[in-house]
Amino acid sequence: MKLRLMGLSKIVYLTLHLLVMVFPLYWIIVTSLKPQKDIFSFPIRYWPERLSFENYENIFKISKFHVYIGNSLLVSVTAAAIVLVISILSAYVLARFAFRGHKQIMLAFIATQMLPGFVALAPLYFMMSSMDLINSRLSLILMYTVGLIPFSTIMLRGFFQRIPSSLEEAAMIDGCSRWSALVRVVIPVMLPGIASTFIFAFVQNWNELFLAVMFIDSDALKTLPVAMNSFILKFDVDWGAMSAGTVLSIVPTILLFAFAQRFIVEGLTQGAEKG
Repeated sequence: MKLRLMGLSKIVYLTLHLLVMVFPLYWIIVTSLKPQKDIFSFPIRYWPERLSFENYENIFKISKFHVYIGNSLLVSVTAAAIVLVISILSAYVLARFAFRGHKQIMLAFIATQMLPGFVALAPLYFMMSSMDLINSRLSLILMYTVGLIPFSTIMLRGFFQRIPSSLEEAAMIDGCSRWSALVRVVIPVMLPGIASTFIFAFVQNWNELFLAVMFIDSDALKTLPVAMNSFILKFDVDWGAMSAGTVLSIVPTILLFAFAQRFIVEGLTQGAEKG
């Protein structure tokens, strides 16, 4: 009886926790589908009387929302891809070779994650200004890449350490160079880790607002978070446009997670087996 009560209490707790976590997303979707006049109606309606897509139409009419989405995709995918390539190579070196300063490099990577971003704002702005990269997508790509390489390297180093070096040694005995063994043997084995790292980098870039606000002035170069921030007016918030924009901004990440779900699950399974 006591075990049944404990099991029931766990189910109730997890159900309540799930509702608390899911309700904000549900409310955003419902708000995006309400006509403007119904958003502030009282009593509160938890489902609109009629579905309306006027908020979605408005964000494309009053702003260049498709341009903002394109800018975010370009910056996020490009930076995440560069981060992935550099981090794979650096993580491989740190995982497979022992050399002087190895531990110091790892400590330096960890230390960079402890510093708040605004500390480097002034040096970054001076650097980008000296290279004439202010108000440029390239400036965001460079800053996102540099900011994410340390943590991505730490992540991938852990995956490399789970792969026995005997796989590479066997490939090199069969005639592969070290580079060929890495590309043809090791990387295919650690695809789950690579997919997880790419998703992490993409999501971080996709949601980044602070640097994008500081370094981008032109409306044609704004990323999606900057555009969403513009819906917060001086004396009001356009909740309909904000909700519709939020729903649209979630779609790429959902699609990415759906596409890479198999790799992520494999990565978690491998981690559990190694543990």
